[in-house]
Amino acid sequence: MKLLTQDVKFDHDLIVKYDRTSARYTSYPTAHALSSEFTETALHDCIARSNEKKSPLSLYFHIPFCQSACYFCGCNVIVTQTQKAIEPYLNYLYQNIANVSGLIDKDRKVSQLHWGGGTPNYLSLHQVEALWTKINQHFTFADNAEISIEVNPRYVDRNYIFLLRELGFNRISFGIQDFNPQVQAAVNRVQPEELLFNVMSWIREAGFESANVDLIYGLPFQSLSTFTETIEKTIKLDPERVAVFNFAYLPSMKPVQKNIAEKDLPQAEEKLAILQMAIEKLTSNGYVFIGMDHFAKPNNELAIAQREGELHRNFQGYTTLPGADLFGFGITSISMLDDVYFQNHKRLKDYYQAIDAKQLPVEKAVFLDFDDMLRREVIMELMCQFNLSKRQIEAKYDLNFEQYFAWEQEHLHALEKDGLVQVDAEKIQVTPVGRLLIRNIATIFDAHSRQNQVRILSRSI
Repeated sequence: MKLLTQDVKFDHDLIVKYDRTSARYTSYPTAHALSSEFTETALHDCIARSNEKKSPLSLYFHIPFCQSACYFCGCNVIVTQTQKAIEPYLNYLYQNIANVSGLIDKDRKVSQLHWGGGTPNYLSLHQVEALWTKINQHFTFADNAEISIEVNPRYVDRNYIFLLRELGFNRISFGIQDFNPQVQAAVNRVQPEELLFNVMSWIREAGFESANVDLIYGLPFQSLSTFTETIEKTIKLDPERVAVFNFAYLPSMKPVQKNIAEKDLPQAEEKLAILQMAIEKLTSNGYVFIGMDHFAKPNNELAIAQREGELHRNFQGYTTLPGADLFGFGITSISMLDDVYFQNHKRLKDYYQAIDAKQLPVEKAVFLDFDDMLRREVIMELMCQFNLSKRQIEAKYDLNFEQYFAWEQEHLHALEKDGLVQVDAEKIQVTPVGRLLIRNIATIFDAHSRQNQVRILSRSI
């Protein structure tokens, strides 16, 4: 067992023992629980109930288009180099905004907005301004709103970055994945080191409040040596947040990954060495391990929220905004209200037809009952705070924790014996060893996973 920081320990044997498939728990129930069994009336009723609570709004806009395919990608994207598809998509997106905003009380302000993809900067500067204007026509933003966008660094210049900042975007993220040219070529994502540093310099010059980067370990031709160089160069970039994702190789589900030969992927032992090195170097250079695969500087809002017990998760990942209702726009986008989650159609044809029919363009939904909302809070507290107060859960939900979760407490004993958690009458505390295996701990409380074991998920590490 190796001590990395006061908050996380790396135990090789335990990681190997618990390296199994599990959900990422950006929600509970997870997206696998969504089904076609819903009515539009029921969705309208849920939105009406959310209006009564006056919760703040979090908005997500999905721009699915990409100029080329990245072979590691697991997202819902449309690869095309023609601009013909974007204008009709934007026109339907505008109508989607108008239709949904008409169901939401006007006094509810937007506290968070994110454009994701795909490649949001697939849009021209004129299209960016048009979409931004349309959003502001239908929604009112809080003064301190977090307004973020993902960009592909290969398709931006200084003017593009500055326009985003001038419009009001204050957070920006981009994917590095790996600095190594051989790895980049193998995943069809060639972006020279000089380009990445130039983009970061423009972001700093424009005055963005936060710049975040993504890395992926487990890609073809990666080694401990090459990824050490990637981590060191990332530290020189000095982003506010770093995500180090485990590559989920699922070619049966993501056909684009068939372009990657399995024989070129690093072996399990090499991946573990890479992960250990990444955690050690990032934490020793001032980054706080937030959880799972995220790191942030101590003064970043994620680190502050976690210290104050106010960190949360939704379909966009970690968030500092408790109680916000998430509304997703565009194909595949997922909305997340207190008692319902619903996902838009994945095919353009279906999305367009629903909007033409003046319907919500929803393909699947899941309505949460008492047990779902209870388990969601338990799982999210463990995932975000690494600590759960049994007494607080009992007071809020009017139940006896030990009795309600008798099965779960019994199964926590094995994890406690291995040192992943400490359990007593008052709380469940995730240990420094358990933080790297938090998905395994959360799974104990996932009733849906016990009922539906046939799911293709990524591995914990």
